Amino acid sequence: VMGNSSEFQKAVKLVIDTVSFDKDSTVQVFEATIRVLGSLLSAHIIITDTKQPFGDMTIKDYDNELLHMAHDLAVRLLPAFENTKTGIPYPRVNLKKGVPPDSNNETCTAGAGSLLVEFGILSRLLGDSTFEWVARRAVKALWSLRSNNTGLLGNVVNIQTGHWVGKQSGLGAGSDSFYEYLLKSYILFGEKEDLEMFNDAYRNIQNHLRRGREACNEGEGDPPLYVNVNMFTGQLMNTWIDSLQAFFPGLQVLIGDVEDAICLHAFYYAIWKRYGALPERYNWQLQAPDVPFYPLRPELVESTYLLYQATKNPFYLHVGMDILQSLEKYTKAKCGYATLHHVVEKTKEDRMESFFLSETCKYLYLLFDEENPLHKSGNKYMFTTEGHIVSVDERFRNSLWQDILPGEEGGAEKMKPNEFKAVNFSSNCNRVPDERRYLLPLKSNYMRQIDRMVGLI
Repeated sequence: VMGNSSEFQKAVKLVIDTVSFDKDSTVQVFEATIRVLGSLLSAHIIITDTKQPFGDMTIKDYDNELLHMAHDLAVRLLPAFENTKTGIPYPRVNLKKGVPPDSNNETCTAGAGSLLVEFGILSRLLGDSTFEWVARRAVKALWSLRSNNTGLLGNVVNIQTGHWVGKQSGLGAGSDSFYEYLLKSYILFGEKEDLEMFNDAYRNIQNHLRRGREACNEGEGDPPLYVNVNMFTGQLMNTWIDSLQAFFPGLQVLIGDVEDAICLHAFYYAIWKRYGALPERYNWQLQAPDVPFYPLRPELVESTYLLYQATKNPFYLHVGMDILQSLEKYTKAKCGYATLHHVVEKTKEDRMESFFLSETCKYLYLLFDEENPLHKSGNKYMFTTEGHIVSVDERFRNSLWQDILPGEEGGAEKMKPNEFKAVNFSSNCNRVPDERRYLLPLKSNYMRQIDRMVGLI
């Protein structure tokens, strides 16, 4: 992203020369997929791109080593999909021995249902349907378990019985990237069923999780907020939201629901202004953190970046500057940046997650780098849930096989790009008109309302 080809080439060679997955190590299937598999595939795509938009990122004598490594890792993750009665994978797998004998039969919706982008890319690059097939089967299995009453999914499921252990339906931890990957899988692969599932899910989220006034920027009532409810009844389950939910405005931008995205983003930004960070859980009724640590998460920055790309409103540059200054002031440590143990007391932990570099820093950098090749017309890229860059191109839209799952006739229908329609949104993807670009994205009385709501004023 920074165009530093020598550093990129050095890093790739280091990985090729030193990394091996032949280890007696138990990993989370979800984290290994989005962090490790995703980065190997993204780097491979960048190296082999004939256009080389970021500068010369080619590697001398490169022989698809990263793709072979990705394949090796994915094969070691496959046992997680075996011996499960539902097709929903085990949460953990040993890279050498397969699923541990004492393995947990419970997994979260996001963990099991957010493997399709990476597994699908791998399948399409290799011409081997196995990986996409198991990931797609897991998504369909989860989808089939949604409530008949509300259409919602819970957050924790038993992979053998299909019984919901966690009945909370929300947009944060345990659920977030499931929704993100329904849409992103459609964007990348063009499978009609992915968009249909996403549209259904989005409609049910609007019907059962959204509280507050109908429109973001007009009318009376409380600001829009997405709460946690019981998946079967739609009844409120608690009065907290978590920091992972701050990804949702960015997802709304991708489907063209920019107005609603503006409101939800403003709510999270108000919490950030109050603490100089986002607490892991924030109780909107008590106006206080329920879980007070901040592990340098990227979700608010990601939504800020996407909203700026959609609106070009300088307000979002100001938000980015605010976030950057807070990180410098409160989290900078001798050898990097530290997790905040407590957002009020600003105490630190000796921990810096990989997503800080792959997402938080990347989205901040891109927010201010107007001339980046990622922003040039003609270059179409998508970010994975871990911030890895994947080019949106034809080779991912052609599967060499018919995706036939048991009980289905024929292959999945493809959609043409212009058929993309999201449901239930209040605007479209056209750029916001100039007269609004230099005003606050949210009317000042609504901004003040949100500030009051989080105890800022």
